[in-house]
Amino acid sequence: MEDLYIDGVWQAAKAGGTRDIIDPLDARVVRTVAEADREDAREAIAAARRAFDTGDWPWLPGAERGRMLHRLADAIERDRENLAAIETDDTGKTLVESRMDMDDIAGVVRYYAGLADKDAGEVVDAPIPGLRSVVVREPVGVCGQISPWNYPLLQASWKFAPALAAGNTIVVKPAELTPLSTIRVFELMDGVGFPAGVANLVLGAGAAVGAELSENDDVDLISFTGGIETGQRVMRAAAGSVKNIALELGGKNPNIVFADADLDVAVDYALLAVFLHAGQVCSAGARLLVEASIHDEFVAAVVERTRRIRLGDGRDPATESGPLISAEHRDKVEAHVARALEDGATLRCGGKRPDDPALADGFFYEPTVITDCRPDMRIIQQEVFGPVLTVEPFADERDAVALANGTEYGLAGGIWTTDLVKAERVAARLRLGTVWINDFHPYFPQAPWGGYKRSGIGRELGRPGLEEYQETKHIATNLAPKASGWFGT
Repeated sequence: MEDLYIDGVWQAAKAGGTRDIIDPLDARVVRTVAEADREDAREAIAAARRAFDTGDWPWLPGAERGRMLHRLADAIERDRENLAAIETDDTGKTLVESRMDMDDIAGVVRYYAGLADKDAGEVVDAPIPGLRSVVVREPVGVCGQISPWNYPLLQASWKFAPALAAGNTIVVKPAELTPLSTIRVFELMDGVGFPAGVANLVLGAGAAVGAELSENDDVDLISFTGGIETGQRVMRAAAGSVKNIALELGGKNPNIVFADADLDVAVDYALLAVFLHAGQVCSAGARLLVEASIHDEFVAAVVERTRRIRLGDGRDPATESGPLISAEHRDKVEAHVARALEDGATLRCGGKRPDDPALADGFFYEPTVITDCRPDMRIIQQEVFGPVLTVEPFADERDAVALANGTEYGLAGGIWTTDLVKAERVAARLRLGTVWINDFHPYFPQAPWGGYKRSGIGRELGRPGLEEYQETKHIATNLAPKASGWFGT
């Protein structure tokens, strides 16, 4: 069972550990994979360290690194259907979503392939005659990268593509629940011919592999996407060696609907915002804020549409939403809904496991709408990460902004109105890393992604996503050196 890729070689975990990967649709075992521990992680880190310190990769011309990444994008495109099927087996999401993910992944890799040779440095106008001053960007070094289970390969690509383009070496740890598509992409990397030690893959639990990547002094940067509590542990561990950190820690994202919006379109996107991938999206529009004058009408339309969502096998073209990732996660979602009702909220639809016997073996939970929510409720303040939509009325623009900004998160949000001047005014006041106006969810490699407040530190995608993996160096050259005569003359 050789599922670890270390120093250019596929190998088993040293201690012989294994883990069953479960299909959320019916709880069957899809595959059994190697389960690494700290010793395997240390071996991978050492390989990445050697490849960076003594290998050629960091010093190759950017164009050559870019060509390697273009070849990887070619391989991902050729393997699109296989990768999408693997992703659906792993996560339960629909094949439509998985195929879109694969297209986005190839696009991300191509984007950073194109940037690999575009930064030749900057000449600074030095105030000293005869001094040439240049600012250059260089790779950080060895990068530990921990990706989440909801978009396993997509969010891994947001990390490995810029890191490799910049000349770093990497150790990737996918979420232990969903490693299969990342394993497959490392097989493609192996076929493309990345030098040994440049890209390493270590499967395993966060408490062992993730902790080693965060603590180890030979790791120069740790990038983590996941929950806030784990992110805080990563941050504390990284402080020991003062390593660079990049954290994307989720959100509690508002979707604001003003009375002058195109209501039919806004209802449609209210569902898309929250129920995509069964709500297991860090940017899900889980908080619907509706202007009071249209609240009842709008909620009635949302509830009616929500009741018609078709749950099922992600491989079936008729399926609109798949299962949650695990029984444990479904239990957490159920607990959030139960607490909301205890706090005085009203359940309008969903709120339970489906009755359909065909879905009984999977980790399904009905799309849920909850109204009569107050800003201080736990369901409003805590990330549910499931198919649960809460609704809050607002009185006016000022009230909408206050509600939208009223959590510890600041990742993303939407605004629906036909008054674009108002939309831009509101967008300027929202403490969010991404704001969509009359839309929800689009992202693309050219635009940075990240959040304010406790949604994280740093940015992925765009040029800032490349700069996360670069150090800035100033080189000053005296073109006509002369003795200073400062001391001892």
